[in-house]
Amino acid sequence: MSDSIKVAPVSGGIERIEAHFHGNAFEPHRHDTYALGLTLQGVQAFRYRGMVRYSQPGNIIVLHPDELHDGGAGTDEGLRYRMMYLPPEMLAEALGDTPRGLPFVPSPVIADRTFAAHLAGVMHDLDGAIGGLQLDEMLTGIADALLRHSDGGGKARMKRADQTAIRRACDFLQAHSDRQVNSDELEAITGLDRFTLARQFRAALGTSPHRYLVMRRLERARAMIGNGKSLVEIALDTGFADQAHFTRHFKKTHGMTPGRWASLCGRT
Repeated sequence: MSDSIKVAPVSGGIERIEAHFHGNAFEPHRHDTYALGLTLQGVQAFRYRGMVRYSQPGNIIVLHPDELHDGGAGTDEGLRYRMMYLPPEMLAEALGDTPRGLPFVPSPVIADRTFAAHLAGVMHDLDGAIGGLQLDEMLTGIADALLRHSDGGGKARMKRADQTAIRRACDFLQAHSDRQVNSDELEAITGLDRFTLARQFRAALGTSPHRYLVMRRLERARAMIGNGKSLVEIALDTGFADQAHFTRHFKKTHGMTPGRWASLCGRT
């Protein structure tokens, strides 16, 4: 594996990278953002707040704004990781009216599957931008996770779920599943700000508005496969960016590609 960095398109001010390194990669430096990472292969070593830290595959790294740190591979095997640089003002907005300021997480290396899933969801595809609803889901998940691991062990406050607003959101997402739905639209029809809606939606339905929208698209796609439409047509008619985008979501949900599904249904 040769040393390299892949940079994703900037999405709403959030930067994402994937890096492969051997040895010491970065001299001491600072970011004015939160740096949130996932170690994928090897051991990630870095000096932070006066100590050398080590992150194993599957661990999360949390570096706070303006904290001096370096970075590199902790073994001769080399290192592969993905990192997201999140502006603190975006996190402050997602935290809403929580009684604390920005959360401080004492340990920069964390093992938390739920937190890791939120990061992996937006760092899996570095070729595309982060969609609006997906961004809201990610920000609420990260905000709640950082509060959970913060020195105060805080938790975001949430009012009782507004079932009428959630029903309106569901109806709107289902009716407009063939296109991109943005957060402004959901705010307008529910009367809730995007982060309150994201939390209440998950509390009521066990999923996010973004995932709910994707699942409605996949429902329509399965019906179209049954009617013999081509996969390219299906991808465009159901609101996916292209066939590759459609295939990734279909496989993630159903465990096989839409082509394989069509074959098993006798449609190819």
